[in-house]
Amino acid sequence: MNRLLVAGAGLGGLAFVAFGGTANAEHAVSIPAALRDVPRTPGLQTAVLAGGCFWGVEAVFEHVRGVKSVTSGYAGGSAETATYEAVSTETTGHAEAVRIVYDPAQVTYATLLRVYFSVAHNPTELNRQGPDSGPSYRSAIFAQNPAQRAVAAAYIAQLQKAHAFPAPIVTRIEQGNFYQAESYHQNFFRDNPFHPYIVRFDKPKIAALREAFPTILRKTAG
Repeated sequence: MNRLLVAGAGLGGLAFVAFGGTANAEHAVSIPAALRDVPRTPGLQTAVLAGGCFWGVEAVFEHVRGVKSVTSGYAGGSAETATYEAVSTETTGHAEAVRIVYDPAQVTYATLLRVYFSVAHNPTELNRQGPDSGPSYRSAIFAQNPAQRAVAAAYIAQLQKAHAFPAPIVTRIEQGNFYQAESYHQNFFRDNPFHPYIVRFDKPKIAALREAFPTILRKTAG
């Protein structure tokens, strides 16, 4: 779906029944913290997460304290086809994803996963998120090392056992390189606050983040 060309049809309200079975996207899904975490090491670390349109996922993590940078891009396919035009054909194997550089002394990988599952996207939607459909909008964690893979797998199992969602979690743990998206996709939420897609589908995520995670918000977040 070419979001850049979508008109603002049906934008009368922000409420929609989709995320986690809740009636209003402005409320996060209440899920437990992960029981396991990646061992802390000195220096900055990287996480790569895919959960539908990268505009909103990028915006969510930009608001988290301890996150140093968030980059929108494509993960799971080849460098040759890592372009918006090619990925939009749904034939390249990429997922729209974000690369998160974070300080584990300020925010843990487990906390990032909790935000990812409860606010950033709906992990029970298969190959789609909201109005966007296709494998490039799949829910996927691109583990950067064995420790991340183990923690992500354990957390998915924990959430499934707790029946945290009304439907099975379809999030995949994958491998693959990350390729930065075109410049016009970077900071799209911040630069286009009145874009119809941002207003309807992404601003509610920030509202949910503020409600559910007030203690980890960046003080300078917009």
